[in-house]
Amino acid sequence: TVHETSTAELALALTLAAQRELPRFVRAQKTGDWAPVRAASLADRRVLVLGYGGVGKATAARLAPFEVEVVPVATHTREEDGVHVHGVDELPTLLPTVDIVILTLPGGAATRRIVDDAFLSALPDGALVVNVGRGSLVDTDALVAHLQRGRIRAALDVTDPEPLPKDHPLWTLDGVLIAPHVGGATTAMFPRVEKLVRRQIAHLRREEDVENVVLRT
Repeated sequence: TVHETSTAELALALTLAAQRELPRFVRAQKTGDWAPVRAASLADRRVLVLGYGGVGKATAARLAPFEVEVVPVATHTREEDGVHVHGVDELPTLLPTVDIVILTLPGGAATRRIVDDAFLSALPDGALVVNVGRGSLVDTDALVAHLQRGRIRAALDVTDPEPLPKDHPLWTLDGVLIAPHVGGATTAMFPRVEKLVRRQIAHLRREEDVENVVLRT
């Protein structure tokens, strides 16, 4: 209820900007260069959303009107609200069939470098990797190697290391769009934080269960 909306907005914005090559137009504007291109669409793409928690579901919901096929993937296969969610064990089969991967997983040992050389190698040429989860999800050296070969593209709100050093190759490689970890940094976030805190206080005063319980003792 706090991060989902803003982070999902950025996931969609990064995806659209990368597909429609908006960074190219920003650079051209600085020099007054009128340089049309025929860009890749978002429509008719097959988009794998890796992580189907709050942010993943919010991202999938925002992708739906863009006439894409959304492929949600989570830890385990399941049916949820009429949606078939694939398990991570299916990734080797799914990755060669998708055009875009959006990462919304949390960090931690279980997800560290889930996007490694094997993961990236399984993607088709020209695929786009969007990361609004955590930088630790991606093996940065493997990502750089694939980007240098022009194999894939990337749009990243989070990186490993972070902040990204000024001399890091990700800054200057073709096909890379970088945002400085601003997924939640919108005017929508803090009002939602305030509303959540007020609701939690009201729950406690009424001796009700609070929201977002992670561990019950």
